[in-house]
Formats: sequence, structure tokens, C-alpha cells
Amino acid sequence: MLRRLGFALLPLAFAAACSSSPDDPGPPATPEPTPPQKIVKDAPTAMPALASAVTTVDATFTPSKARQSYKDGPNPSVLPQDLASYLDRGFGELTSSAGQPYITRVIDASTPPAAGANAKRILRFAHLADLQLSDDESPTRLGIYDSADITSSALRPQDAYICRMTNAAVRTINAFHRKDPIAFTLMGGDNSDSAQSNEVDWVLQILGGSPLVQCDSGDVDDPVPGANNDGKDPFVAEGLAMPWKWNTGNHDVLIQGNLQVTDGNEAAVVADTPNGGTRDYRIGGAISQEPIVPDPKRALLTRTDLMAKVSADKDGHGLGEEQKASGRATYTFDAEGTPFRFLVIDTAHETGGSEGVIKQSYVTSTIKPMLDKAQTDKKWVILASHHATTSLTPGGGAFGKMEDDALTPEQWATFVGGYPNVVFSMVGHSHQNRVRSVTPVSGHAWWEVMTAAIADYPHQFRLVEIFDQDNGWIMMRATAVDFSVDGDAVAMEGRRRGTVDLTSGWLPDDGTGKADDRNVELWIKKPQ
Repeated sequence: MLRRLGFALLPLAFAAACSSSPDDPGPPATPEPTPPQKIVKDAPTAMPALASAVTTVDATFTPSKARQSYKDGPNPSVLPQDLASYLDRGFGELTSSAGQPYITRVIDASTPPAAGANAKRILRFAHLADLQLSDDESPTRLGIYDSADITSSALRPQDAYICRMTNAAVRTINAFHRKDPIAFTLMGGDNSDSAQSNEVDWVLQILGGSPLVQCDSGDVDDPVPGANNDGKDPFVAEGLAMPWKWNTGNHDVLIQGNLQVTDGNEAAVVADTPNGGTRDYRIGGAISQEPIVPDPKRALLTRTDLMAKVSADKDGHGLGEEQKASGRATYTFDAEGTPFRFLVIDTAHETGGSEGVIKQSYVTSTIKPMLDKAQTDKKWVILASHHATTSLTPGGGAFGKMEDDALTPEQWATFVGGYPNVVFSMVGHSHQNRVRSVTPVSGHAWWEVMTAAIADYPHQFRLVEIFDQDNGWIMMRATAVDFSVDGDAVAMEGRRRGTVDLTSGWLPDDGTGKADDRNVELWIKKPQ
């Protein structure tokens, strides 16, 4: 998934120093900005709670338009008129069709035995990954480098609408919860997009509930005149009706998910010079390098800043004094009334690079003692991290610092395989639905379940249920869910724009996944 590798191909310092040569025309010229206008908006009104919601077992959405090559049309993320043209031609429309049944998969490829007389569900939770709430007007954006390849995350047509799309996902989770209780929501990481304080504030407000959320910075914008009709308008956040647990992704600690927080970047983000190109709503949201309105709320967060901010919110979302001191969100929590213990592992590499890093020294000091204790306590373990096993690297990839003791995917699999009580792992990062068995060369195999992103098509989360089958096996039922847009035209518009990103060819990958990656029933033997 090239998009998830991030798009910061150039360090910000280099981007700021770039200039056009006679052979390089540089980025396209933008219209002369108009003076900023302050707009006073009415207090928003709360939307009614969703009466019901459906999963992709009930119905699925597919784009009405066939996906074209990006070479067949302009980038829908750069100029508003190009996006409008795609929308007018139906590139953002979806067609509803029959649902997709569950596909049974067994860890050893055998046939699962019949359930026992006392088979029962023992846990139900939601997995919500890769929100990437972005301040699309930040001076550290790199919009002029957007492409249909490795730099495609520089821009999204739906950037300004992702807050409302996330709020729609929250309302959908709550609708399921009212029908059948959900114990908690587990985040998948990349909750914010660029390690900015205002982005994390929006995450906390939307997940926690707030009478007024406005995902806007700098000047007060109103791209579509009027209230509650565009992504910059304030809204009431319902907030999750159950506890939620934090998970750190690379975008939560790195600028645009790739670049280390430095003194120079800390100064640049609260200044007024978007050297890499940012959205300017004075010219309709086109990409501009003209001076913008600065905003101190854009301040970058260090790891310890981030942990302090999240842990101070409500119940701390799994974080405590140890995480505040270390700056790393590695911790455990038990699912009440079940044998399950969750081990959340911070795999982000704060010195740069979008990929995951787990160092042997960290395994020895922190992760191994937690797994040893779970084994002693006779707990069944579900791992949770932003990066999948396949995304572990020696240095985080481009812009990362090589670590002498970083584990390879094979070494990590072998280590975890030594704990037969580890049965599942919940991951994100790659913005796709994917399910695979991790089978080390020696040791125990387990299921790794990846959930698609809210930020990118198909804009889905998962409902997860685990059953004790009373026959020596346990089974995870993982269900892909499209968030409901009933009564929310703004979230609907965001999904339309996200669909354009795919059908125009400028989103490199369709994250829907294969049939056996979406709605699945995953069997594994019960730990002894």
C-alpha cells in the first residue's frame, strides 16, 4: 500500500529551500488570494441518535463508476473545479448491493469441529483505525508534491470532511452498541495526521463528545456558505458511548507521518509560510504557497506531550504515569469478565519513517515482561499495534534512523510464537482490510487482523466478536462496517469525495480487500 508509506519525500527544510529553475516550471500558479474574512457562525445543533445501522453482511457499497487510470484525468485534490467535475460526472456515487457472508478460516487449515452445547460469545468490541484527522491548512503540508504514487497522501479530496466522517463512524458504533453492547472501541493508530496539537484535540473531542467541534485553523472558513453544510462548519460530537483505548501510529508522532519533530519544524508549523503548499480557502481550497493566517493551536507534540494530553482526557484511554514518562503507548488492559488481556504496543519510530520499529532492547525491558505476566496470570492475549508484522523495519523506512537492534518481521514472529496464549493481533496502517495467519518458523501461529481506514476508501471500521466454542476452540467473527450517513449530508459528501479519490485513479489502492479479508470467522485452538 504505497499511499501508507507517507508522502514526505523531501525534508521540510529542503522543501522550503526549493526554487524553480528555467527547466522546472514549478507548481501551477494559483489565483491572487482575496483578503481573509472572519465569519461568525451559529451554535450547532446536535443530530439525533441513529435509529439503526447495518454491516456489510447486510449490504455492501461499490462505486458506480469504473476506476480509471490517474492519467485519464486531473488530480481531484488540487483544484476545486477539477473535483467538482468528477462529482458532476458521478465519480463519487456508490451503488448498494447484496451483503457479503462470513468466510470461515481455520489457523491450521482444518475443518472446525461442531460447537459445543455451551458455546457462547465472550467479548464484543469495535476496531477503529487510521482516522488521520488533518489540519489541511497547516504550513507544514506538502500539497505540491501530491501524486498518484508514493506521495499520494499529500492531499485527499476529503481532507476537510474527515472529522465529520469520523463523527459518523462514532454515531454508527453507538447505534450498534444500543442494540447489543460493545465493551470498548480499540483504536488502530494514526488518529491524527501530522502530530499537531489541534488535530489531537479534534480526535479527543469527537471520540469523547463535545457541544462544539470545529476542525478549522487559522482564519475561520466557510467553503459552502451557511451552517452545517461543509467540513469546516462546527458540529456537535455525540462521542463514543463506551470506553476507548489509544493506539499510537506514525502520524501521531511524526510530521505527515514521516518527519521527526525538530526545533525548525516546531517554528514552521505556527508560522505563516506554506513552502510545500497548503489549502487556502480564500481561493476555494486550492493549493497555495501564499502566506496564511498563523495559528498557535497547530503546535507540534513530542511523544511525552502527546501522552500527557491523551492521558489527561477522561479515563486516560489506557495511558498512565508510565506512558507519560516514557512517551510510548505500550500498556495492557483486561477485558472485564473474559480471559482476554490486550497488549497495546507502540511501534511508531519517532526519529522518522512511516514504517514500524520494535527494538530488542524494548522487547527485553517492556514487552517480554508483559507477555510473561499474562502467561503467569493465565490470560489469553490479543496484541494491538498500528503496524502489522510485515511493516516492521530496521529504521522506519525513508527518513528514519537505522536501529542496530531492530527486529525483523521474522524475528518478531518467532518471539511472539513462543507465547501460545497469543491468539489474535489487531493492526492498521496499510488502509486495507486484510487477514492473515502469522506462522513463525518455530512456535505458535496466530491471526493478524488489519482494518481499513476511515480516512481512505472504503472508509470502514470493524465489529469484532469472540466466541468460546466449548469444543477446545475459540472463534473471532470480524465484520466490516461502512459508517452510516443517515441524516448527515456533510459526512455523505466526505464519502463521495473519498470515492472520487479511488475512481479517479489518484488513490493507488482499493483497501476493500478480498472476500476472505473482510467478513470472516477465524478459528484457533483455545490456549491451555
